[in-house]
Amino acid sequence: MSETRPSALIGTVYGAFVRRLGGWITVSDLIALMAELDVGSQAVRSAISRLKKAGTLVQERRPAGTGYRLSPAMGPVFDEGDRRIFGSLEPARLADGWVIATFSVPESERAHRHQLRSRLSWLGFGNASPGVWLAPARLLPDAELMLRRTGLSDYVHLFTGRYAAFAELREAVSGWWDFPAIEAQYAEFADAHRPLAALLGPAPQPAAAFRAYLPMLTQWRRLPYLDPGLPPELLPADWNAVLARRVFADLHALLAEPSLRHVEQVTGLPTAAAAAAPATATPATTRP
Repeated sequence: MSETRPSALIGTVYGAFVRRLGGWITVSDLIALMAELDVGSQAVRSAISRLKKAGTLVQERRPAGTGYRLSPAMGPVFDEGDRRIFGSLEPARLADGWVIATFSVPESERAHRHQLRSRLSWLGFGNASPGVWLAPARLLPDAELMLRRTGLSDYVHLFTGRYAAFAELREAVSGWWDFPAIEAQYAEFADAHRPLAALLGPAPQPAAAFRAYLPMLTQWRRLPYLDPGLPPELLPADWNAVLARRVFADLHALLAEPSLRHVEQVTGLPTAAAAAAPATATPATTRP
């Protein structure tokens, strides 16, 4: 498994735990949690500095010490991540149709053209032809939010519809998405994390659960963005996302709550804050 950046791990800590425990954590507690994953204090401080500069984190001093919370602008980003991580566990239905994005960017603003391609690709859109991107229709709300948030909506038209003719659709989509690249990442994920349930047993200790869960979730949270969750009838017969999704769902059910208890124990953040969080709160993602 490729090495995970400290900033990605920190993003997962905030999305999966800190949001459920009042939204703030001291630097010292964050360093203590990262040390359990063999991430040194200097690497944590450097990652925090980059996240602060990017506008992801905001410094806040309290009697307990200096810490950071997510900036208000990141709330919608993490909420969107919640939907993608768990909404993509079931594939889309072909009958629901497609969302199509077309865009035209003046040559004088070609940097926006690259940004649009990158953002649409990251959302899971496939490239049917120059300036034409499409995805299962259920991605329409996420596409709208992303385009408004990034100030790119003026360049784009969004449509919904169904495929009518002329190519065989299963063959066409294999050219619109890079299936081998997606399958390679699913295989890497499943190979790395499938043994964890047997190793940890049915009731893992909170610290052990945390050490397994955080890297697992951090690696997984990229995948629902690369894979749009295409209808099964359009995918290869041996599509390995099915196994990878099962591995993720089983490990999340096993490890999420004991991991949260461990973070509570390390930080001393009140359990009441978790109880006050929305019942639908789930691990979140930001772009790594």
